[in-house]
Amino acid sequence: MMRKILLAAAGVLVILAAAGFYFVYVGMQPTLADQAMRLPVDPVPLVFETASGEKSFTIEIADDNNERARGLMFRETMDDDRGMLFVFQETRPLSFWMKNTPMPLDLIFVGQDGRVIDILPGESFSEAPIGPADPARFVLELKRGTAEKSGIADGDFVRHPAVNEAPGAANPG
Repeated sequence: MMRKILLAAAGVLVILAAAGFYFVYVGMQPTLADQAMRLPVDPVPLVFETASGEKSFTIEIADDNNERARGLMFRETMDDDRGMLFVFQETRPLSFWMKNTPMPLDLIFVGQDGRVIDILPGESFSEAPIGPADPARFVLELKRGTAEKSGIADGDFVRHPAVNEAPGAANPG
């Protein structure tokens, strides 16, 4: 009887050790969720109408819940003329964080009318909420400092079909 108990206990220990190794090993492996998401580049550039002229950016568009949730997480580099446009179905209070984002970013919040509401900095790996006082419909993320270098300011207009042709848009392209 004692031998059966010892064999059963040894069997349980072997199973627990194997399970522990599996979970530790698998937990150390990068998963799809831990990798940078790359969306197709939109064929139409996004253009800001600034006081110093037009500034054009090549963008990826995040327009569903999964894409918006992942955004630029895990992305380590991005060209200065690239960005990601987050498109929401309605104008509402928006808040972002940078938990798994190694690049510092400019977050440009845009209203339903296509006008820049606010430009806020995003700190690498920060869990602090980033959002303007006013509701927004779109957010463009660019590398930190790009908005200032490009002369983008509050009140500037954005031209892109995803913004200007969105349901309820007040600034058709």
